[in-house]
Amino acid sequence: MSTTASSDQAAADRIRSGRTALGIELGSTRIKACLVDADDPATVLAVGSHEWENRFEERLWTYSLDDVHSGLQAAYADLVADAQHRHGAAPTTFAAAGVSAMMHGYLAFDEAGELLVPFRTWRNTNTGPAAAELTALFGVNIPLRWSIAHLHQAVIDDEPHVGRVAHVTTLAGYVHERLTGRRVLGVGDASGMFPIDSATGGYDADLAARYDALVADAPLSGKLINRLPAVLPAGADAGSLTAEGAELLDPTGALRPGTPFCPPEGDAGTGMVATNAVAPRTGNVSAGTSIFAMVVLERPLAHVHHELDLVTTPAGDPVAMVHCNNGASELGAWVGLFARFAAASGAETSTDGVYETLFAEALTGAPDAGGLLAYNHLAGEPIAGLDEGRPLFVRTPDSAFTLANFMRAQLYGVFGTLALGMRVLTDPEHGEGVALDRMFAHGGMFRTAGVAQRMLAASLDAPVAVGETAAEGGAWGIAVLAAYLEHAASESLSAYLDGRVFAGAAIDVAAPDPADVAGFSAYLARYRAGLAAERAAVEAL
Repeated sequence: MSTTASSDQAAADRIRSGRTALGIELGSTRIKACLVDADDPATVLAVGSHEWENRFEERLWTYSLDDVHSGLQAAYADLVADAQHRHGAAPTTFAAAGVSAMMHGYLAFDEAGELLVPFRTWRNTNTGPAAAELTALFGVNIPLRWSIAHLHQAVIDDEPHVGRVAHVTTLAGYVHERLTGRRVLGVGDASGMFPIDSATGGYDADLAARYDALVADAPLSGKLINRLPAVLPAGADAGSLTAEGAELLDPTGALRPGTPFCPPEGDAGTGMVATNAVAPRTGNVSAGTSIFAMVVLERPLAHVHHELDLVTTPAGDPVAMVHCNNGASELGAWVGLFARFAAASGAETSTDGVYETLFAEALTGAPDAGGLLAYNHLAGEPIAGLDEGRPLFVRTPDSAFTLANFMRAQLYGVFGTLALGMRVLTDPEHGEGVALDRMFAHGGMFRTAGVAQRMLAASLDAPVAVGETAAEGGAWGIAVLAAYLEHAASESLSAYLDGRVFAGAAIDVAAPDPADVAGFSAYLARYRAGLAAERAAVEAL
């Protein structure tokens, strides 16, 4: 994929005529906007971004809706400026558009559309009792971060707002409704709110009825399904940009209403699209503030596992998801420390340069990281049994404490908890025995060629592919889903991606190195044992 487009007259004409597709994704640290050619979505015409941060208020992770609104405007304005700079043309309309965002969490509103409590994000781990009760009731794993777990925890805790809850949605669903007036969700995002019935493509009516019976005596009266957004598959009509939505996105007044929108999706679904991982026996790993793996299933899972979520692709096909709350943030903090040291010593270099230097050093480290251990847990981590996180770097007196081993341990640490969950999915003796032909990886840490990719291949013991889309992520993925609107009636999403988006795309595949696989296995055994120290740190600090 081309991450830059020539500024020739043809590109300018496409922008002015609106033959483009716009994608916006609200990630955990950045809101990104991506403009692609509607007829050739592999061509990116302009990008924009805005940095933001979650807040920890009253022991809950949140973002304010004011920050959502201002961040949307900033990212869109940045994209318009980029289009003007590259091509001398600014968009005023689009052939299609779409919104994606962090999945899960809890945005609850009353009948008047007023937010009842601050947005509770996927990162919160206070929903353990609710998740456990619902998992037992449904016979389906309900993770702590799912919207239904947040809602039911509020019921359990007898929170005053519960009796006023008229509807619940995700961040993508909220933004989509503000832009189009439609209260809908793509099936992939909806599958992180409440279980989906694969036969109907909607919420599981039997499980919803069980929940209604469970809370019959609670202030939460009425049917659950009536409180959830309508579910739509990829390619369905999800409304169009209203005048109010255009003003919200572009207060300058240049943006015209009327653009068709695709169903809003979660970042897991757009990651699958961005890596062309929507067919059975394929999957992807998305690494950012969180890290998660999505594997498209050939058959239902045999057992319920708390490490595995059952969600769907944007087309509605079943997916096993291993989601970890903690991804590359701790690694980034260490890189920042080394960057500051370089600057203080007079050898200042770019952040990308520091990553490249340190990642290259990791390649020379011992396969097992020399006995070092790194835990990246800034927040709680359900797979590891942690309600809270304490980042730790641990070594024994006889470990080989070198920079190369330290960096390899940090990279392994990013994939540690993910590997625990993936072992449950792929182990033929003690897990589900799901086969993988290839995993695709995307996220900023894969920009440095061949390093994180090689470490991930070792952790999964499977080939890992990285394409030119690796650093573009979900904003490009949702732009592709928007462009798919014009083709959904004639071809499947998988066929569209294969034939129109990824045909001829450059992909680099790293096979697992046997020495690295053995080394990571040894590291993971220490990592698993050392979780006792991590739990002690949570209790003591």
